[in-house]
Amino acid sequence: MKKNISLFLLTSILLVSCNTNSVPVTNSGKLKVVATTTIVADVVSQVGGDLVDVQTLLPIGTDPHSFDPTPQDIAKVADADIVFANGAGLEAFIQHLLSSADAEGKIVEVSEGIVLLAPPEAEGKEQAQNAGDPHTWTDPNNVMLWVQNIESALSSADPSNAEVYASNAAAYDAQLKELDVWIREQIDQIPAENRKIVTDHRLLGYYVEEYGLEQVGAIVPGYSSLSEPSAQELAEIEDAIRALDVKAIFVGNTVNPSLGERIAEDTGTQLISFYTGSLSASDGDAATYLDYLRYNTTVFVNALK
Repeated sequence: MKKNISLFLLTSILLVSCNTNSVPVTNSGKLKVVATTTIVADVVSQVGGDLVDVQTLLPIGTDPHSFDPTPQDIAKVADADIVFANGAGLEAFIQHLLSSADAEGKIVEVSEGIVLLAPPEAEGKEQAQNAGDPHTWTDPNNVMLWVQNIESALSSADPSNAEVYASNAAAYDAQLKELDVWIREQIDQIPAENRKIVTDHRLLGYYVEEYGLEQVGAIVPGYSSLSEPSAQELAEIEDAIRALDVKAIFVGNTVNPSLGERIAEDTGTQLISFYTGSLSASDGDAATYLDYLRYNTTVFVNALK
């Protein structure tokens, strides 16, 4: 038995080493890192600290589902030591980008190891096209696993600073746990009968499952904001909003709100904007991932309580 465990550990170490080999750091002493979204970039920065130089592919306010890389992005990826992505199918552009930059061996998907939520049975067509819900960051408990994956990748690439990465990861993990407790306390303020929500597309699955809300529908019944709802689907979501007395429709600030505005007007329901796939600017309400979740939770509670 001990021999089998030792063999398993050795195999795991070799696999990690193959995915992110030790790389020479830049003249500044920092690893050159590219992250796909501002959210991934912030978490990488928390773990890497002053030892990493993080560049972000998607500009602030960009919808990850619709992003199209530029030649400059390809050059940025080609020059990076590690490329961190959300994974789970969020970045449809990533494989072509990595191939164009000859950087397939640099990718680290931070959502690796998270059990993805499957779409409702009614959305079986989309289920065939997606491994599951890619919006893993909406639950900070998932981001705790991100932190482990990021720490492992940085330590493998820069083993001389592994202790620093481990210390940073532990400190940030503690903040995530504190945030998790705070979110539960805030959601407890919402009466049980008011916890039904509708969003622009299905992106809050992990959050609502973890914190006791109920997603009764979405304007776009799928995991991508690029999908187009049919007239029947729009009529069904309006009927559900009226029948279930849904208090608010939540629309992400990276998508066109026109459909949400129309449904809100038809049903007499308030339309609320919140942050989805991007942080805000540094002087905004959601400059960090922790701020992002605090802001969104406050918005949900104020709209529903």
